[in-house]
Amino acid sequence: MSRWRNKLGEGETRGWALPSAALCAATSLNGGGEARCAHISSAPSGHLPLKGKVLGVRGGIGLDSGGGRGYNGAKMTPAQAGRPKEVTTMMHIGLLGFGVVGGGVWALCAPRDDLNVKRVLLRSPKEGLPEEVVTFNADDILNDPEIDTVVEVMGGLHPAYEYVSAALARGKNVVTANKALIAAYYTELTALAREKGAALRCTAAVGGGIPWLTNLERVKRLDTVCTVGGIMNGTTNFIMDAMHKAPVDFPAILKEAQDLGYAEADPSADIDGDDIRRKLCISANIAFDAALEETAIPTFGIRTVTAADIAAFQSHGFACKLLARAESTENGVCAYVEPTLVDAGDLEAAVPANFNLITYEAEQLGRQSFYGQGAGRFPTAENVVQDCLTVLSGKRGFYTDRAVPMFLTSGEAHPYYVRTSAPDAFLRGRTAETWDNGAVITGAVDVYEMLAWAKAQREKDPGVFIAGIR
Repeated sequence: MSRWRNKLGEGETRGWALPSAALCAATSLNGGGEARCAHISSAPSGHLPLKGKVLGVRGGIGLDSGGGRGYNGAKMTPAQAGRPKEVTTMMHIGLLGFGVVGGGVWALCAPRDDLNVKRVLLRSPKEGLPEEVVTFNADDILNDPEIDTVVEVMGGLHPAYEYVSAALARGKNVVTANKALIAAYYTELTALAREKGAALRCTAAVGGGIPWLTNLERVKRLDTVCTVGGIMNGTTNFIMDAMHKAPVDFPAILKEAQDLGYAEADPSADIDGDDIRRKLCISANIAFDAALEETAIPTFGIRTVTAADIAAFQSHGFACKLLARAESTENGVCAYVEPTLVDAGDLEAAVPANFNLITYEAEQLGRQSFYGQGAGRFPTAENVVQDCLTVLSGKRGFYTDRAVPMFLTSGEAHPYYVRTSAPDAFLRGRTAETWDNGAVITGAVDVYEMLAWAKAQREKDPGVFIAGIR
């Protein structure tokens, strides 16, 4: 199987950033000329194994009530601890939604003297909020001249779209965690923000607590991004990780994910790949200054994977992950979402539970990956509040000033694992090998051609499963 695996070339460098950058380690591997650098958090060990010898690791961060302590417990100034020495500007926020993330935003803003949540829009009464901030009418926020920033954490397309577009039209800044909204109305909302001189930020929409979009914006200042993608959905990674650790069938582990709150009662958006497709669309638009049609991105999810499939992958030295990928091509953008077999020793294979690992490759900088919690109350809320602080510092507009309509074009071919009870001439003509479980391995097949075939094959065989081989 080695002929299908990408190997590191001599002298290649890699970098990845892991949550919070609280520790720094440099690793050196002998024999291949490979150098790696990592920014590692002080979170519990065991989340992401690193190969090689780690040198120069220093202590983590501990905070106290006196303003905070830094590396090795050193006293930090208020500015170093993330608080301004003297507040010269106050942001007045209208918060749309008070669910899991909205509650986290309220909690993070409450102790600060530069972020004032003036009004909170609720659908129904909730305890714990001062009566004077509660409203059930969005106009109380949209028509309040003192409120300069609207934070949207309601989710869904409507009425979120109506509220966000109305806020931008009034010149108010908008911070949102709503990936469905941004992916569906990308061109319209970014253009409206530019026209009105307002800020539109959505860092929490892609990667939850991972500062992915801000770093994507940053690298573009000096470099050209070639590809983006990775593990961008915590629910599906939790399912795939659990199925690799024990011989459990998909329905059973999906129910466990729902019981733990990782999956919704209707998990379709996660397991069918819709969620990761939206995140990929936003990332690709920013990376390539594009305006892609999100629903046109070819996608195949993990709904039909079985314990027997996982056992077959492991017996051949693979792990399976639901991966997104987008690459800039001469004719447009090649973007897709599919289950992917990676070498069991690859970085993606080590990502556990509901964590994410999102990567870009740039012409000069090479590959950098960002690892952390892709969802959750405070991880997501922290990126929302960080966006508010970015806006408070004077940042306006979006992560890019351009949104050029681009074609989705096929630009890649690779082998596939295919399990189906109804093989046809297309599949037989591309089969290179048959595994013991009856599944076949194809030769290199155009990605868009294969994903189109798999979509049509569902009509003949609803249980069909495919996975690209990297």
